[in-house]
Amino acid sequence: MLERSPRDEVGVAAPVALPAWRPMLVFLGVGVTMAGLIWLAVIALSPGGLSAVDLVLVVLFALTLPWYVIGVWNATIGLLIMRFARDPVAAVMPVAGRVRGDEPITASTAVLLCIRNEPPERVVRMLEPMMEGLAARGVGERFHVYVLSDTSEADIAAVEDARFAALAAAWRGRVALTYRRREENIGFKAGNIRDFCERWGKDHDFAIMLDADSMMTVDLVLKLVRIMQIDPRLGIVQSLVIGMPSASAFARIFQFGMRLSMRSYTIGSAWWQGDCGPYWGHNAIVRIAPLVAHCQLPVLAEGALVKGHVLSHDQIEAVLMRRAGYGVRVLAGEGSSFEQNPPTLVEFIRRDLRWCQGNMQYWHFLRMPGLPPVSRYQLAFAILMFLGSPAWIGLLLIGSTAVALAPTPADFMRWDAGIAILVLVLAMWFAPNIATVIDVLTRAKLRHLFGGGARFSASFMITIVFAVLVAPIMWASHTLFLAHLACGRTIDWSAQARHDHEVPWSLACRQFWPQTLIGLAPVLLLAVAAPSAIPYALLIAAGPFLSIPLAVVTAAPALGRALIALGLERLPEETLPPPELRALKLPAIEMSQSAS
Repeated sequence: MLERSPRDEVGVAAPVALPAWRPMLVFLGVGVTMAGLIWLAVIALSPGGLSAVDLVLVVLFALTLPWYVIGVWNATIGLLIMRFARDPVAAVMPVAGRVRGDEPITASTAVLLCIRNEPPERVVRMLEPMMEGLAARGVGERFHVYVLSDTSEADIAAVEDARFAALAAAWRGRVALTYRRREENIGFKAGNIRDFCERWGKDHDFAIMLDADSMMTVDLVLKLVRIMQIDPRLGIVQSLVIGMPSASAFARIFQFGMRLSMRSYTIGSAWWQGDCGPYWGHNAIVRIAPLVAHCQLPVLAEGALVKGHVLSHDQIEAVLMRRAGYGVRVLAGEGSSFEQNPPTLVEFIRRDLRWCQGNMQYWHFLRMPGLPPVSRYQLAFAILMFLGSPAWIGLLLIGSTAVALAPTPADFMRWDAGIAILVLVLAMWFAPNIATVIDVLTRAKLRHLFGGGARFSASFMITIVFAVLVAPIMWASHTLFLAHLACGRTIDWSAQARHDHEVPWSLACRQFWPQTLIGLAPVLLLAVAAPSAIPYALLIAAGPFLSIPLAVVTAAPALGRALIALGLERLPEETLPPPELRALKLPAIEMSQSAS
């Protein structure tokens, strides 16, 4: 165990207590909402009495609900705060409202950039605007950039060594830069950061965590440092990460939807989660001393669903930090913290399955002693995020079979209660998006930044169709992967393909033929036995059934260019890009500016 630096020895009391009634109110509301929906499902399945199959369907439906019901409550709270709070960010994180912006930077901050088999030139291009901004503000000597490489490919490693040596020499005297490569990536990213802590952690107060696809504006970096200087009880402050403008059609549509949902959802959740907030492992600031002292991750032994080093380390570190008496907060402001989203459906699923595998390790930590209830909820919710997927596929396959075997669809389900459930589920599904849409459409400046009211509304409609297709593909993919995981088959934690590229039909067929069968089977069954039920089944089945052409079409460069030319799926950063993004000369920004 390392000794903490004297500068980090602070008399840390427990974080400011979250009013107990807030999480209690939300959990009560979630419980009552779920109970009402389950009761409605029982009524819908009541014709002829409840059979064993009906009960199975009710249980599966109940398993799908937490994600959506919690989303409704977060979105509702978030919308109220966005509409009525003078400063929504400060309303859910009061210390942020105490930052004037002229406080001297007295702490020493390490900027940690973790990479593995990434093109070095692209990494440098992402990093330099931040370094230039720090130097321009006259605070470069208070920051030290560490490029922490776990690269395993010799040719990339050789280029890294030369390129970062040149970068360090070019910035010497303005912003210090250290490059280090490990021969073995023991512990993956968490092990990479642990190695930094053991070597250099005592030299710094805070660490800004970045991934290879991360970018943060200098204003945000300095604000995070000032927040940590003001409140020594904070252990982690997570920024609200949004998608970087992309020319990929898939990424554009996906991150437009995420941009809408994340704002209301994050503000709402921050209001009741308080100091037990989320940590996503990047685009955040961490207090190094308690990270070293209290956030050591175990190596999971035999008996764990996924043994070995902890893969999704971030949320475990967050709950350990909170257990140690330090707050974990989210700064819910937009437009300053970015990441690159996967450019294709294939890459998106690869990333998602990595998260799924990592989150399944959280079973081991659910009974960890000393966790506040909200921290324990964070772990359980991360598991349920993926366990709901097999429940949705079970509803599709078992429900379609039950309808096919019933004398008529009416003998299986009451149409009135069934339609009510359908409408309510769709409303819950898009509640976070709808909340932000309301806020944007009622603010002239926001409407302009998103491309205008008409284009914004059209983009939202495209996003709805996209989500209805892609989400069931993810449910099918999670289900197949969890079945493999239960049999002991895991996947490698490998580098992502971040550049825009096409998806060949051959690759799409190899990747998505199982999902296609999952979507096709119930449709064929209903076509024979109960054709009138096909439109309802397609709400889940259409995505998997169309997954192959959807993967190919959404990766086509021409579609991405067309969306940009029409001003669709536009982000505010394409209309008014911050200097750090403008310096990257992103094709999406340049094409959007030309089309305006």
